Amino acid sequence: MIDISKIVQGKNLTEIDVQIVQFIIENIDTVLQMGVRKIAKENFTSPATVIRLSKKLGYTGFVDMYYQLLPLVKKADLPQSGVMEDFLEISEKDFLDHNSLGDFQSFIHNVLNLKQSYIFIYATGFSAIAAEYLYKKLLVLGRKTIFASGTDSVGVFENNLEDIGALVVISKSGETQLIIDKLQAAKEHQIFTVSFTKETDNRIAELSDLNFKIIDHSKLDDRNMLPNSFFPSLMLMFEFIIKQYVETILTKKDSNE
Repeated sequence: MIDISKIVQGKNLTEIDVQIVQFIIENIDTVLQMGVRKIAKENFTSPATVIRLSKKLGYTGFVDMYYQLLPLVKKADLPQSGVMEDFLEISEKDFLDHNSLGDFQSFIHNVLNLKQSYIFIYATGFSAIAAEYLYKKLLVLGRKTIFASGTDSVGVFENNLEDIGALVVISKSGETQLIIDKLQAAKEHQIFTVSFTKETDNRIAELSDLNFKIIDHSKLDDRNMLPNSFFPSLMLMFEFIIKQYVETILTKKDSNE
């Protein structure tokens, strides 16, 4: 069930590079002891190729690459009590472990407070389901919002660039190329960008003006086949943001009375 496509995407890797990545992941429990020379020998290449691969992936070396890939490959740190309710428990602390209250206020200021410009929401796959929920939530709040997914024409976004004040994207992996393309176009037009991704480093988070990190217990389960609280947490984070927004409005109202 491990899909390495998001790890290697956009890295300009050779066929042997991809083979080595797959080998390391499949042998994650022993590759550190094997070392670079043994890994190279098992893949009929040179130690220098393994070292260059780690650099291409953005790591300082083989050991750094190993320790960065290890938590992605290992199973989620799910509660071991065996009680299903523990797995489904999500608290405010889960949101604030990787995000600050300032991040939520920034979303309110740069997105929810837009009056004339449109908020453009974009996502693909399972993320599009959550994105549509956010879209409808913002509509009932009276915000001018456009929603598009991977099945929509690129013209939906490109033809409205001049009227978009904020681009909000969702990507569990943080490596969806269609979204990266949208973010780059938005930056060229000085549009404020927000992303919701997993909590580890990813390209979409780096490109965004504001990134919300959500714990992803199955980081290499790109097809969303395993039990995971990522999307339930994402939906609750939307509600948490709305809660902060409503409280901000009430605070301003009380101060004016």
